[in-house]
Amino acid sequence: MPHPLDAAAVREWSAQALDALGRARETIDAINVYPVADADTGTNLYLTAESAARAVEAACAGEPTPAQAVRAMAHGALIGARGNSGTILAQLLRGMAEEIAEAEAGGACERGEDDGEPLRRALVRAATAARAAVAHPVEGTVLTVAAAAADAAAAAAGDCPTVARAAWSAARAALEATPEQLPALSRAGVVDAGGYGLVTVLGALVAALSGERPGAPAAERSGTPCPIPPPDPHPDPDGGGRTAAQEPAGPACEVVYLLEAGDDAVAALRTRLDALGDSLVVVGGDGLWNVHVHVDDAGAAVEAGIEAGRPFRIRITHFGARGGDRHAGRTPAHAPGRAAPRAVVAVVPGDGLAELCAAAGATTVTARPGEPPASGELAQALLRTGAPEAVLMPNDPELRHTAAAAAEQARAEGLRVAIIPTRSPVQGIAALAVHEPGRRFDEDVVAMTSAAGATRYGELCVAERQAWTTAGICQAGDVLGLIEGDVALIGAQAADVAAAVLDRMLSAGGELVTLVIGAGAPVGLADHLEDHVRRNHLAVDTLVYEGRQSGPLLIGVE
Repeated sequence: MPHPLDAAAVREWSAQALDALGRARETIDAINVYPVADADTGTNLYLTAESAARAVEAACAGEPTPAQAVRAMAHGALIGARGNSGTILAQLLRGMAEEIAEAEAGGACERGEDDGEPLRRALVRAATAARAAVAHPVEGTVLTVAAAAADAAAAAAGDCPTVARAAWSAARAALEATPEQLPALSRAGVVDAGGYGLVTVLGALVAALSGERPGAPAAERSGTPCPIPPPDPHPDPDGGGRTAAQEPAGPACEVVYLLEAGDDAVAALRTRLDALGDSLVVVGGDGLWNVHVHVDDAGAAVEAGIEAGRPFRIRITHFGARGGDRHAGRTPAHAPGRAAPRAVVAVVPGDGLAELCAAAGATTVTARPGEPPASGELAQALLRTGAPEAVLMPNDPELRHTAAAAAEQARAEGLRVAIIPTRSPVQGIAALAVHEPGRRFDEDVVAMTSAAGATRYGELCVAERQAWTTAGICQAGDVLGLIEGDVALIGAQAADVAAAVLDRMLSAGGELVTLVIGAGAPVGLADHLEDHVRRNHLAVDTLVYEGRQSGPLLIGVE
């Protein structure tokens, strides 16, 4: 169903963009060859979008107008922008926010103006603003893709979904042509990574406004197709790809910082930084800016910021061997010579689970209801362990992209990281039970992954409202029994639903049941279920833990 560009649509757009970039992150990283072949564009875009999505969620705690919601998205992207691509994305969003704010102030909606006109103008202004922010625009990059999207939007007639589809379609066509415009892309046999990211973000906009996922005709849509089918990467038939010899030498460092400064000071800063290096992008306004530049003298770039105003959140990244290991030349965050044993970092939903995992030697990050940890929080948890290598257990399928981005940040600091793809805390408990720091890293990861994968998981939760489920219609207050993430049973009593879930899970076999009791569990639930297993399932042992998570019960069967 077509949807106007209101605050709800902006919220949905930011969430879908984050999810789509999470799924495309590794693909985008892999085709990143320009301006530096450091394989981090997908990660940088994801981290930028993550900051934007969190800002939108915070704004939507109230009742924002469309302009306020887009402004929050742009501000979140600005303060969280990573790399060249993230900085440009932040400016694209700022351009949109400024145009939508002006349209709102001018009463375009109240006058009954064409529904698609504000979005049409916003996409045009976004492309103009992004190009103006880059010191030396280059064709065949995200700027070219943005310009194509803007031109198509300006020519499109119709509502917001129509305008968004036109922009996405033109952006995708422009992306496919980028190797013909930029020699570095042609040599590597790939499309532009930043442009790929923008196509992904525009595809999320189409999905938020129309409910349709671009790339899948409505009559053939089935399952959950990717919002943006991967564009043809034009692989090199000889397998050559990019090499250091193919790329000219460039600056040694990337310098990024936020800056509080006036417009005049920033204009002078642009001139000074342009003389120091390349890939200069300065975005923002209203006294707050994000500065990105590649230089050999990182100190001079920071000093220039100090002269212009107050720089903060300063990040300096050494590129190391160009075209080789992108982590080469980076200093590990942990102290050499006194490394702690191999670390395990686990995300857990309750204080009791945190105590349990900590007792088993894990570092825990607590996820509160409605407050999942950000990738930066997980990355800091990994780095604070002081270990030379670590495994990360997200314990939630919704955190898979966040965990991947966190691991990438930690690897950039020299830490060896592996992710155990745990989808529930009970899988994390099973993985921790076989963890052996004395084993070789790869062997430990395999053993933990195998233990997690051999653990089927279920849970009880309470329905908050009437809804359709895979087990039928539920009403507010109903107890839902989930198996592997799907609603399998609906009932009125937690004990009855839990026993039925156990019976279904054990029907496929099992030797050990793990019950994690939540803060909302009825009194005596654990005793009832232990007795049920003892009477109905011979030779099956039961372990009970007080997890104190928000839901009544987590179940694991091994």
